Amino acid sequence: MPGETKPQRVRAARTAAAATVRRFPFTVAVCAVILVTGLTVGGLWHSVSDRSWYPDVAYGLPSFEAGRWWTPVTGAVLCATPVDYLLVLLGAALLVGLAESRLGTRWAAAVTVAGQLGAVLLAALLLLVLRRTGWSWAVEQSHALDVGLSAGALCAGAVVSAALASPWRQRLRLGLIAYVGVWLLYVGGLVELEHALAVAGGLLATHWLRVPGAHPTSGHLSRREWRLLAVAGLVLIATILVVVRLSPSRGPLGDTAGQGGSAWNVLISVALIALLVNGLRQGRRLSWQWTVLLCLVNALLGLVVAVVYVIGKILGEQVTVTGAAVFVPTAVLWTAELLVLLVGREAFQARRPHRWLPHRSGAGRTAAGGTAAGGSPGAGRPAPAAEAAPQEQAADLLMRRGGGNLSWMTTWPDNSYFFTRGGGPSGNGPPRDVPSWTGPAGGASPGNAPAGGAPAGTDGDGEGYIAYRTHAGVAVALGDPVGAAPGRAATITGFAEMCDRAGLVPCLFSAGEETAAVTDRLGWRAAQVAEDTVIELPDLEFRGKAWQDVRTALNRARKEGVEFRLVALADQPRQIQSQVRGISEEWVGDKGLPEMGFTLGGVEEALDPRMRVGLAMDADDHIHGVTSWMPVYGEDASPRGWTLDMMRRRDGFRPVVEFMIASSCLALREDGARFLSLSGAPLARTGTADSPTVLDRILDQLGGAMEPYYGFRSLHAFKAKFQPRYEPMYLLYRDEADLPRIGLSLLRCYLPSASVRDLLKVPAHRA
Repeated sequence: MPGETKPQRVRAARTAAAATVRRFPFTVAVCAVILVTGLTVGGLWHSVSDRSWYPDVAYGLPSFEAGRWWTPVTGAVLCATPVDYLLVLLGAALLVGLAESRLGTRWAAAVTVAGQLGAVLLAALLLLVLRRTGWSWAVEQSHALDVGLSAGALCAGAVVSAALASPWRQRLRLGLIAYVGVWLLYVGGLVELEHALAVAGGLLATHWLRVPGAHPTSGHLSRREWRLLAVAGLVLIATILVVVRLSPSRGPLGDTAGQGGSAWNVLISVALIALLVNGLRQGRRLSWQWTVLLCLVNALLGLVVAVVYVIGKILGEQVTVTGAAVFVPTAVLWTAELLVLLVGREAFQARRPHRWLPHRSGAGRTAAGGTAAGGSPGAGRPAPAAEAAPQEQAADLLMRRGGGNLSWMTTWPDNSYFFTRGGGPSGNGPPRDVPSWTGPAGGASPGNAPAGGAPAGTDGDGEGYIAYRTHAGVAVALGDPVGAAPGRAATITGFAEMCDRAGLVPCLFSAGEETAAVTDRLGWRAAQVAEDTVIELPDLEFRGKAWQDVRTALNRARKEGVEFRLVALADQPRQIQSQVRGISEEWVGDKGLPEMGFTLGGVEEALDPRMRVGLAMDADDHIHGVTSWMPVYGEDASPRGWTLDMMRRRDGFRPVVEFMIASSCLALREDGARFLSLSGAPLARTGTADSPTVLDRILDQLGGAMEPYYGFRSLHAFKAKFQPRYEPMYLLYRDEADLPRIGLSLLRCYLPSASVRDLLKVPAHRA
């Protein structure tokens, strides 16, 4: 870190190294032995395979036939070339390290050693049997030798996959299978055979052994898993095209030299597959249709060739399949891909989003005949009057059922809504998604409806809802689900189901601990992104040293003739509203970026008559500062608390913010409020996580980087003056691989109108 001395950095490095050794003793030992051996024999800069003593230390069928049974040990700590050292050390650090962290040191050591030894011995035995058949490839490989611990590392990776949650379990397994499969078929050396046997043995062991921490599987593939399987098949085919083109060799199927096609042919094929992969990943129906057509063409071509070949053999004719080493396995893969697409067709129902233009009157258009909006006959007709204002339907449900400290934000413009109705605790009843009636022109809603859904729109009978915004293929839900607490799990599950059908990534932003506990039971991940600051009002007294700044602000306001008014801004004279707008515009103009939205409201939101606005005014009706407060409803249709939203000030009366917040506490307590929430500043919190993850560190660094521009941490520290209690706020998501898209989506939620130029000029503005 900046400011650290050299001795401090050395001590920090030593501490980190000692912690790594304690956590990964076997992995560190393996890498150290390989590295030291490489330095000793000069293998880090010269190829060991060229040395005269190489046959005496390398394992393989020739060594075993010669009685050199020590070679599985000596060969495991060596690598053939300097490049192999880099690859083996990297593979051991990643796969063996992952196994040691998930399974423990004993299990990691056992599966690595057993996998390495088993793959080496089984490969030699297999070649011993196959070479007697006269198979030229087997005869050639029966004379080959090999060194390295790569088979053991791959076996450890295959075993530890059982301890990973979905979809990482499937990703790791598909990656290992694709790697060893392609390299065995199209490179086909002894090392590739050992790798394939190691991965196969490791995957079989997960079914025979009780792996520590193994995640149970339902036996049924989810939509995400079907999509992953389909994508993996296309990626495997594209990999074969590239490998055959760039690295032709003689594998088990024959010589692939000259069978890779032209560079342009490979480039176009890979580009086409990339387009299809992107659509299949999102569950797009159109991509599924085109991929099925492509699979049919290749599968039928393979079938025709097979039929001609069989007929020719029956008739005793000489039949030769040109390029069989590439054509046959790719035809089989295209056929397998076709079967995956047909069996898992329900996972590919998402259609491209339809866009609706709002009426001049402000009422939007909803998709008729579908629950997630769009894709149904008659879509695009004006919605009935009863369905024209989902924001008001959401506000009505919120006031009847109650919500969290941020739930009032779900009634703001630009939100879309996912409703559940008739649910009660069981969450029964079909989910529905309705585009916001006040959304921007061209605002999109998900492109297909969950099967069996009710007609689009709301009828006011909904038991719960989630408000969300869609950017970059991510549905970002705001805060906690609204509705009865027992039905929140069903609401979240239904929301995720809707997103899966529509090809969207679901996440919940600024959710509380209760919602985080619900998603934890559903297998989601959580990262703290803010901290709510709550002031309890019943026993609030501004006494003691901790309240000195607040008392000073109140006393100074009294001396300078500044008084506090709690009003509905919509009912105030135009002159008052104009001053509020001017203060807000001045504040925004000083930031160098457009005003942030999403969880940060402005004057337009404060004009809602159900909100309260605090004004610090002098005798000349000159406004020195303004705050706006959102209602927090309980189940009795009356606010049980209020949440701070907008907070603006003019230069002049310095402690105006302290004065307004303290005065709001007293005024709102008189109205029956039990607490005030000062809300949470994004990317700011007190202290650090007990066991910070990589994501926690990234968020902390991001918060530090944004501090000069928006001052979130300074704002969070300022709120400590009011002695609040802190409640963590989380980003809840299903998969770490979704985080880059979620980050981009959140950026667009907060700054939907900011251009790249706006973002780039901020540092210059602050310099």
